[in-house]
Amino acid sequence: MKVAVRYYTKTGNTKRLAEAVAKAIGTKALPISTPVTEPVDILFLGNSYYAFSIDPEVRKFVASLDKNMVGKIVNFGTAAMLKSTYKKVKAEADKVGIPMDAREFHCKGEFKGVHKGKPDDSDLNAAAEFARKIVG
Repeated sequence: MKVAVRYYTKTGNTKRLAEAVAKAIGTKALPISTPVTEPVDILFLGNSYYAFSIDPEVRKFVASLDKNMVGKIVNFGTAAMLKSTYKKVKAEADKVGIPMDAREFHCKGEFKGVHKGKPDDSDLNAAAEFARKIVG
């Protein structure tokens, strides 16, 4: 099974999560500025809420994906206030015809002193375990 990990972050929280996911499944975590150039069965996509939505860069990245290159997207991320970005990412994935796995991983992320130290080691371990379960 071929997998890839891409992420978008402004604070570094989602990058830390992406690195834990990638290490657990034996690949590299790369920013969304790195296109998916080889076919993958699973694309783990890390993102967060910014101003109550996903960042326009995440929308652009998903729009750039080729449905013949990506089997499905698995959503994961961090956020200080809001929770899942699943519905927002799914709406973008639906536009390009790429299915979303119903499972996702989300945890708190530190922002301006709120949720200090998050994601912590237990969050990173949980993200890694989540990724291993997805890949099987």
